[in-house]
Order: sequence, then structure tokens, then C-alpha cells
Amino acid sequence: MKKIEAIIKPFKLDEVKDALNSIGIQGMTISEVKGYGRQKGHTEIYRGAEYIVDFVPKIKIEIVLSADMANTAIEVIQKIANTGKVGDGKMFVLPVEQAVRIRTGEKDIDAI
Repeated sequence: MKKIEAIIKPFKLDEVKDALNSIGIQGMTISEVKGYGRQKGHTEIYRGAEYIVDFVPKIKIEIVLSADMANTAIEVIQKIANTGKVGDGKMFVLPVEQAVRIRTGEKDIDAI
């Protein structure tokens, strides 16, 4: 099993969710996060004063899936979340040793 953590722009969430659903991925966890990478934030003017916004709002999608589905999911997320501009995000892929469904006790692939 693999866990994909994808950090994307907020306005791309619905498109990515729909694309993942279309390839059979139904469960995911979504979090609103803030951060920065190479873009280093930006400046904004509010009531005449200039402010530096260090942390840019992003969406973090977490998916646990079978190892054979991981590459397909990665390709779909990259294709749909890509705007071609700085700040499109990143993906991290991690191994998952075990998954357990709390309600039934099902394990591993049966639990996801």
C-alpha cells in the first residue's frame, strides 16, 4: 500500500477529486494548509499598508491506496492540478505498513 500526500492550489480541489473518483479512488482526506516553497509568499496592500504574506493557502489531499494504483493516481493528480505556474504544489509518496478499519477490524487493502 502507498500513501500519497498532494499539496495543491485550492481552486483545483474539485477537479482533482472528480478525476480521482473517475479512476475508482473514493476515499481521501482533505486539509486546509499553509506553506511556501520557491515562491516565498507575496505582498499585499491592506488599508494603505503593505504586508508580506509568508504562507500561501493550499489544500493537502491524503490518499491511501494499493501500490498498483499509485502511479495512475499520481499521473492524474499531476495532470489535473498543473496550471504551469509557480506554486502548483508537490506530491509525496510513502509506504504504508498497515491499515485497520476501526469499526470492523478489517486490515490492509480490505480496510481501505
